[in-house]
Amino acid sequence: MRESPGKGGGAIHVIDDANAPALGDIRGAGPDDCIYIRPAATSRKDFSKYWEAAGVALARGAFVSVLTRES
Repeated sequence: MRESPGKGGGAIHVIDDANAPALGDIRGAGPDDCIYIRPAATSRKDFSKYWEAAGVALARGAFVSVLTRES
């Protein structure tokens, strides 16, 4: 999912069991971007790759939130 959150122009990325953006989009996220990792994402076979990419995004200044419950 990619949405513009307003004036900042950043992207919102949501990772879960059924949907996830391209790994390059997560890896390339920066200060104006938000990444939300839902609990169901851990069931993905490629979750470790997304986890690593989220770490790169965090180091680049992106906001990364690991959600503790499904909403």
